[in-house]
Amino acid sequence: MIASALALLLMQVGPDPTQGSFPGIPEELRDRPQRESVAAPPATLPSSGGKLAECVTLATENASAASDMAQTWRETAANQLELAQSAHCLGLALVRLDDFDGAQRAFDLATDEVPDGAPAYRARLAAMSGNAAMAQGKPAIAEIAFARASRFAAASADAPLTASIAVDRARALVALDRREEAAAELAQARASDPANGRAWLLSATLSRRLDRLGEAREQIAQAALLAPQDPAVGLEAGVIAALSGREDDARRSFESVLQVAPQSPEATRARSYLEQLAT
Repeated sequence: MIASALALLLMQVGPDPTQGSFPGIPEELRDRPQRESVAAPPATLPSSGGKLAECVTLATENASAASDMAQTWRETAANQLELAQSAHCLGLALVRLDDFDGAQRAFDLATDEVPDGAPAYRARLAAMSGNAAMAQGKPAIAEIAFARASRFAAASADAPLTASIAVDRARALVALDRREEAAAELAQARASDPANGRAWLLSATLSRRLDRLGEAREQIAQAALLAPQDPAVGLEAGVIAALSGREDDARRSFESVLQVAPQSPEATRARSYLEQLAT
């Protein structure tokens, strides 16, 4: 029973690792980022951020008006920082208009225009460029942007930012089938910010796909400590347990997904896995 259940589970979890464009790659790492991940403003804006905050709000309500605002702002910018922020504003508006190519170029322009002394802001802008490239299905370009963002983040000494960008870069590397480099980026993310639950979850998923179940078990256990109510963590814990031959643990993990998020996509998959384990 165990052998047949695991065979079915392997078929359900992912493609044959010898086939496809992204062999054995977890969908959490390869999927196109949500629009918010591209457009999110910096956690803290530099001085003169009031106008940028106004633009961010406007972009969510009327992207065309925000684009016009950005263009006008560039013509009247008082200093280098405002030039960067106006390009940032333009990028946000273009994301909302689904013009990811234009947004990427705007974020690149903004990155170049940030004055010295604001490496964290520059890192966030470069990461936005990378996410815009990912949204276009251009992981090679995205990886270059994320590598650039990583250098700026290191200069800022902002550990959570460094970790977040390392996770982004890992996504691009996975899409390029450079899985060992992706694993190294995720390791850097965990080291930079041990409280980054997403880094631990994606590390566990990638380790599983690389058939490193021992590492995957340790990583998903840490993810569960950091995000015990995350259905994605419960689902991954169940998959890892099943592939490790621990069916009872797998059932408990899948059942926990049904309890914490019964209407979620993870719950749908958990129900499927539970049916497989029952056969």
